[in-house]
Amino acid sequence: MNAASGTLRFNRHGVLAIYKFEMARFRRTLWQSLATPVIITSLYFVVFGAAIGSRMGQIEGVTYGSFIVPGLMMLSLFTESLNNAAFGIHMPKFTGTIYEVLSAPVSAFEVVLAYVGAAATKSVILGLVILGTASLFVPIHVLHPAWMIAFLVLIAATFSLAGFIIGVWAKGFEQLQFIPMLVITPLTFLGGAFYSIDMLPPGWRTVSLFNPIVYVISGFRWSFYGTSDVGVGVSLAMILGFLAVCLALVWWIFRTGYRLKS
Repeated sequence: MNAASGTLRFNRHGVLAIYKFEMARFRRTLWQSLATPVIITSLYFVVFGAAIGSRMGQIEGVTYGSFIVPGLMMLSLFTESLNNAAFGIHMPKFTGTIYEVLSAPVSAFEVVLAYVGAAATKSVILGLVILGTASLFVPIHVLHPAWMIAFLVLIAATFSLAGFIIGVWAKGFEQLQFIPMLVITPLTFLGGAFYSIDMLPPGWRTVSLFNPIVYVISGFRWSFYGTSDVGVGVSLAMILGFLAVCLALVWWIFRTGYRLKS
């Protein structure tokens, strides 16, 4: 706040300092960060695209290899967004430097913007790398490119915000992996990443609709092929609803100082 005018000012330099610090850590591990998803994506196409996809027909008018591309992107995007943001805020807590951040002339909004923005940037880059890798194996046509980018950025930001919450909540490094590995990954595999839930029996399809990841993947796949398991409007509403819940939790964390000041 400017003492003379009494007006709030956005601390651009503070946000950029934190953002650049987080992106520098990404550049130091660039090879591991990008090589791993490229190798994993290639293996998925060797196993699912060639071995399994050759024995399957088209799904909703799309070859199986092309059909799983959005699911592969989301599988990596969820994990990386959560891990990057969680690790980014947990390390200052672990080393004790979080108090320097909290005492710096940056607001809670600016702190979250920097950490979440850096994590989301890394995830979007990773998603585009996976898309480029997938295009080497199967033909990909993005029917709604603007919506694809919008979904990609919105989902990366939402899950990075969730990762920030996990990073604050976790008391140790083992807890950082608990939700991504034991909750998000199973929900992703059961959320239509590699199949359409319309292929399931009616009972299981109804059960799948209680999985929030179904709506995220379905909306993202719609931006590629114009087909989805649920309405794209419902998918967008679910993502925005999850974003609103995460924003409310972050507001509560900074209002109460939960595991930040103690």
